[in-house]
Amino acid sequence: MTTTPLIEKARAAAAEALKDFTRHDGTPFIGHPDAVAAIVDQEIGLPEECIAAVYLHEASRMGGLEVKEAEWGGAICTLVDGLNKIATIKPKDTRLEAENYKKLIIQYSADPRVTVLKLADRLEVMRNLKMFPKASRDGKILETLLLYIPLAHQLGLYNMKQEMEDIYLKYAQPEEYRLITNKLKAGEKDREKLMAEFIEPLKSRLDAEGIQYKLKVRTKAAYSIWQKMQKQKVPFEGVYDVFAMRFVIECDGENHQLEKDLCWRVYSFVTEEYEPDTKRLRDWVTNPKPNGYESLHITVKNKDGAYIEVQIRTQRMDDIAENGFASHWSYKGIKREETMANWLTSVRYALEHPHENTEDLPQPPSKEIFVFTPTGELRILSAGATVLDFAFGIHTNIGAHCVGARVNGKAVSIKEKLSTGDVVEILTAKNQHPTQDWMNWVVTSKARAKIKQAMAVLEQARAIDGKELLERRLKNWKLELPDAMLTEFRTKMGYPSLTGFYAAVGEGTLDVNSIKDYILGEEQRHAQSVEAAEAVQASAKAQRHYESKDDILVLNAKNVKGIEYKMAKCCNPVFGDDVFGFVTREEGIKIHRITCPNAARLLDLYPYRIQKVKWADSPSSGSFQVTVKVITDEESAISRMLEIIGQFKASVRSFTVTDIPRNGTHEITLKLSVPSNLELDKVLSQLRVAKHILKVTRS
Repeated sequence: MTTTPLIEKARAAAAEALKDFTRHDGTPFIGHPDAVAAIVDQEIGLPEECIAAVYLHEASRMGGLEVKEAEWGGAICTLVDGLNKIATIKPKDTRLEAENYKKLIIQYSADPRVTVLKLADRLEVMRNLKMFPKASRDGKILETLLLYIPLAHQLGLYNMKQEMEDIYLKYAQPEEYRLITNKLKAGEKDREKLMAEFIEPLKSRLDAEGIQYKLKVRTKAAYSIWQKMQKQKVPFEGVYDVFAMRFVIECDGENHQLEKDLCWRVYSFVTEEYEPDTKRLRDWVTNPKPNGYESLHITVKNKDGAYIEVQIRTQRMDDIAENGFASHWSYKGIKREETMANWLTSVRYALEHPHENTEDLPQPPSKEIFVFTPTGELRILSAGATVLDFAFGIHTNIGAHCVGARVNGKAVSIKEKLSTGDVVEILTAKNQHPTQDWMNWVVTSKARAKIKQAMAVLEQARAIDGKELLERRLKNWKLELPDAMLTEFRTKMGYPSLTGFYAAVGEGTLDVNSIKDYILGEEQRHAQSVEAAEAVQASAKAQRHYESKDDILVLNAKNVKGIEYKMAKCCNPVFGDDVFGFVTREEGIKIHRITCPNAARLLDLYPYRIQKVKWADSPSSGSFQVTVKVITDEESAISRMLEIIGQFKASVRSFTVTDIPRNGTHEITLKLSVPSNLELDKVLSQLRVAKHILKVTRS
């Protein structure tokens, strides 16, 4: 193995730090980094700082050695830090989280060579798997299959990948492994003979045509053969490409048409000599794959009935397939994400140029962070995510009651931003609830949606409490709050919705006593209008002699819009109702129903402003507005209600539907136009007996 002052220094530091540690078989632990360093040096060909990092990683991870940048340099410290972080990964369920853990390994690889060093480490472990206890061994082979073999495949480290696959098969499926390897050994001489017989007639024809080529011969790896046996459900003998040959034709790579012609010429020689299976012809020369892969594939059968897979391509095509954009891991369909493409390219570049500076190479994607629960469960969040994002990612209730967290054992607030590798334990409290400020402390769409949802549910619950509280207080105060007055007060206080208004009452941000003060203030304002009312009474043109209780104002529906009197909006009198008049300060006489919510207060406090009123003998062609409230347990009942109203001399001006969550009912408020109370009574009586109608009241 290569030795330099830097490597010798790193090994000496590791030997000292690890002197008291042994492996599972009792040998000194320093043997592990020695073997990994040999793989990195001799089999991969990485430079001295990578070899030194292998020793310092184990020395710091197990022996507690502090690797300082001033002593070892920034590049080595970056490599060691990445390896140490990867070593902390303890997958809770690798099979389910394989893709996420692969992303995490790449996330920890600030220097792209970190993952390659980790693969070398895992290869050494697999080569010595027999020394580990069975439980540990089983875990390592599963991790290797789902994490490290795919990574080696992605990086183009095919020899490493194939060796780890075969070791996996040897331990995971020992009988199948022995079957395949024994059959490969038993057929080795037959394959050599078959190869010699196959190439002989082709060789003479190729030489005669002046075609220069190289013949690459390979025997499929045991694991790959086993996979095909499983997928195709065939025995060993049913795998056609156990034995394969590849013709690599030398020609001018600039003349693509010449390349295609040469490939097809070699194809014709092969298929003229041997019987082709046309169903297995794959023409990626005429129509290359989207990833750029070009080659002709054909399976042929010799005179003895043996099948052989043949691949035909030019040197340029072969170089691209092996090392370029269409490398083996691409065209075999291994899953990869576009965000990793630049990083994977940088790794391959680092392997091909081991002594160049890697500081300017593309870094791994940073749009995600990887954090853990205290039990080791991996969670992936957007970069910039906070404790709140993490809490809502676990469960809505945990997020809604989150008061903070312990991150790596340290107490932090709900606004704390998280980083890759953090271990997060969420702290909750029953009295904690989301607020609008929380929207400023999250970045994930899930957390934002859950906060909005939780706030809406909380507001609805508080609104129910607030409405019940206000109704109890009004009853105790013996005061009424008509809809018109409620709307005016709510608008004045800046609450755009009724739910928001009641929620403010329920949570105490709006003092219920302020509503009482507003109602009493309105009464006081009416009291101050007495003087103006007397002036109205004194006007012969505008008013009659109101002091006389015998004076009666006769109402004609045609004049309801006249300046002398108006229908009070708080009770909406209808022709035929028992009514009285009330002299106002600025709007003349207001006509109220005797059952108006405000009637008792007006009659008691302002008897001198009451005007006797009666309707004309018969209804006119005029119409009156009236509000009807209906409680139903079926929202679709609105269609039946409209049908009923349409049967009479009444029309619907508008309607609104309000859900009542606490009992699953709906309150429907109807604005009707009717000619008289007689027609209104007909409508109300029919509504009350309709299906799904629980209660009907006139406001």
